[in-house]
Amino acid sequence: MKELRLRLDHLLNETGRFIKLASDEEMEYKPSSLKWSKREILGHLIDSAVNNLQRFTEIQFQPKPFKIKTYDQKALVKANNYQHSDTTSLLTLWLALNERIGDLMELQTETTLTYTIELNDGTIKDLRFLMTDYVDHLEHHAGQLVSK
Repeated sequence: MKELRLRLDHLLNETGRFIKLASDEEMEYKPSSLKWSKREILGHLIDSAVNNLQRFTEIQFQPKPFKIKTYDQKALVKANNYQHSDTTSLLTLWLALNERIGDLMELQTETTLTYTIELNDGTIKDLRFLMTDYVDHLEHHAGQLVSK
């Protein structure tokens, strides 16, 4: 998990630096009415962090396999009105949530990393998969945030 934590920290540092330097116009720009702006992508990453922090925590004490609850990504972005939110506040929240997630990653043992989870399609995976998938997802969207 140490390598995954390092990867997470690198993504947070690089993406955070870009967001701090980005203009409001750049963060608000929507390529189309069906696409998210960079600010909305950041909001989506907040929602992802909130949901995964809860998953990573609850799997520690819930019956196994731990059933993953889905969430409506588009509805959350809209309900939270990220497009019209303050970028600095969003960035602060995103970084804090991910710092906690990183700390949780480091707390895991070889035993806890094998705790089983059940995905919505019935597939059985483990906590190591879920944590790695979280960082992969963040990396994908970080690429969208730092692109010109």
